[in-house]
Formats: sequence, C-alpha cells, structure tokens
Amino acid sequence: MSSERLAIYADGLQSLAADDRLRRLSPRFGLDFSSNDYLGLAQAPRIKHAVAAAMEAGTPVGAGGSRLLRGNCAEHERLEAEAARFFGADSALFFGSGYIANFAVLTTLPQRDDLLVLDALVHASTHEGARAGRAEMCQFMHNDPQSAEDAILAWRRDGGVGRPWIVVESLYSMDGDLAPLDDLVALADRHDAFLLIDEAHATGVRGEQGRGLAARYEGRETIVVVHTCGKALGAAGALVTASHVLRDIMINRCRSFIFATAPSPLMAVAVTEALAILQDEPERQQKLTQLVAFAHREIVARFGETWSSSQIIPYVVGDNARAMSLASALQLRGFDIRGIRPPTVPAGTARLRLSLTLNIDEAAVVALLDALVDEIGAARSWRSAS
Repeated sequence: MSSERLAIYADGLQSLAADDRLRRLSPRFGLDFSSNDYLGLAQAPRIKHAVAAAMEAGTPVGAGGSRLLRGNCAEHERLEAEAARFFGADSALFFGSGYIANFAVLTTLPQRDDLLVLDALVHASTHEGARAGRAEMCQFMHNDPQSAEDAILAWRRDGGVGRPWIVVESLYSMDGDLAPLDDLVALADRHDAFLLIDEAHATGVRGEQGRGLAARYEGRETIVVVHTCGKALGAAGALVTASHVLRDIMINRCRSFIFATAPSPLMAVAVTEALAILQDEPERQQKLTQLVAFAHREIVARFGETWSSSQIIPYVVGDNARAMSLASALQLRGFDIRGIRPPTVPAGTARLRLSLTLNIDEAAVVALLDALVDEIGAARSWRSAS
C-alpha cells in the first residue's frame, strides 16, 4: 500500500486507469507498424560501420561537457556544416533531441513583446517551450492560415508591438496530414513574422533527397527549421537550421544549450552518415513512397476512404478502451501497433497510429489491414450481441 506521502500520486494513477489512459512500458515485438524509423536506417550497416570506425579512431562516447566548455567536438562541427549545406540553410546547431530543440528555440528566440501563434496540433515539446518562454502565446485552428492571421490581427488591435512567431509542423505526427506551407510563408511575409517549422516527420521522407517539405524556404532569415534525427535518420538528436545571427544568439543565450552536456560525438557521426545515405541511396525514399501509395490504395479498397496523405496513417476509434482493446488484439496477431490516447490526441479521438517504414513490406501491409478488418467486424458483432 502506498504511504500517505505518495497517496496523491497513487490517486493520479488510479484516475488515469479509470479513464483507460494509464500507460505502461512494453518491449518492441512483432512487425513494426509503430516506429518512426521510416527509412530503416536505425539498423543500417553504413551507420554502424561509421560509428565503429569513429570509435576505433578515438572518438569518445561522451562529449565530457557542454559545447562551450570542452564538449565541442570536431564531429559536432562537421555535422553542423554538412547539415547547413544539405538543407540549404545558413547554419545549423545540434541538440540532444527534438524535444530539447523545440523547447530551446521557443524559450530563447521569441522576445517578451512577441506573439507565439501555434497550430493547435503541434508537438507537446512546442507547447512546453511556448509556455516556458517570454512571449505571449495563442493557438490557431489546425492547418488554418486564416485562423492564424485572425489571431495576429487581434493581437495588433490589442496593442501588440513585437513580432509574431508562427509555429507549425510540416507533417503532423498523429494525423499524418501536411501543413499549407506556401500559405503560411505568405502569411509570415505579410506580417513581418518568423516561421518555425518542425520537420520531425518529413526530414528524410519528403522533398528532394529527403530534405523535407521546408527545403525551398530554408536560408531565409525569417525561417527557423527543426530537423529531428531520431526518426527517418535512424539516430538521435535534432538540428536547428537558422541564420548565423540566430544561431549565435542560441549559443549565447539558450540555457538548454549552454548548460547541457553536448550530444555524444558518436551520434553526430551517425547523423552525418545518415545524411550521406539520403544522397547516395535515393531508392530508400522511393521505396517508402511506393509503400505508402500501396497502403493507401489498400485502405481505400477496404474502407472506401483514405485516412491521411503520408506514411502516418491514423485509424480513429474514439473511445479509449476500444482503441486499446483493438491494439491488443492486433498485437496478439503479431503486429506492433500501439493505441494513442489523450492527451497525446484530442479527447474523443483515441486511435491506432499506423506507421509505415522500410522495416515492413507490402505483404505485411495486406496482412495488417486484413487483420484490422477482422477485428473491427468481431468487435461490432460482439457489441450487437450484447
């Protein structure tokens, strides 16, 4: 039994369980329909060999300190130079994770008189950074540039004197839909705003050689982009691309950068090799594109509709318990499918998040969709009988 001092935490866990939202860690198993290893690079021999060669040559596992102390390694600088070249940006800065990168940007660059205008469905790290920063914050309706513009205009009418920061993802992690980047860039231009684009699920997957959906805009002084390295790039960390001035501000004022031990130089080696693979092996991106198109055709054939426009395919169930029950049934059939519940997604939209990667093939997609049809039918029959 929990002690009195732990009672408030035990009660919180019981409340989550009553709402079918209690989370537990479980190992990976079965066919991969849940990871973000879109290009199958997490086990790529080239990356393994690059890291092994770096260790053999004396690259340390740990940086040993922050970048401003002795933790700044040649491997970090090589990665940042290559990333800036690859993505067409002025400069890049390497962080330990996408979460830290989003938090770092939003607690450092927007100023006290500025306005953060967040798409309602951006990553949790973005919301956390916005709340912890100095600027005023508001949300706009998902993928609705007019809603964002209305928020900016209302802020100006109320006396807002700073600069707007529009914050979006290019490819949304739970719905799999794409941001209207052309319209958002035009909106930013009209209002002399900065635009922060989180490319977490587009880097490596979309754009020429996997440069992402924001590639045509990188290099503009008002565009800041976050490229997560732990998804399609198969490694860990994140790169923030921006102008030299904004990079220098981050180095001098970003507490998440200044006071953090630098990422492992071996991880910088891994990401550098991943960027080289994107350029040398375009067939990976092409194969994923073909698999995504195949999966969407198969979904339409079975369900009469499409559920997204990308490698992230949500099957919205609604009820938390039903979503988790369906996920468990598919897991028993050998598919690594995870249920997604609030607060990760809005209340009433619990879902299965199907993720397509090069760790599976067309036969696996067919088998999963057939199993899903069976389980949905079985659940409906059971509810009708009861």
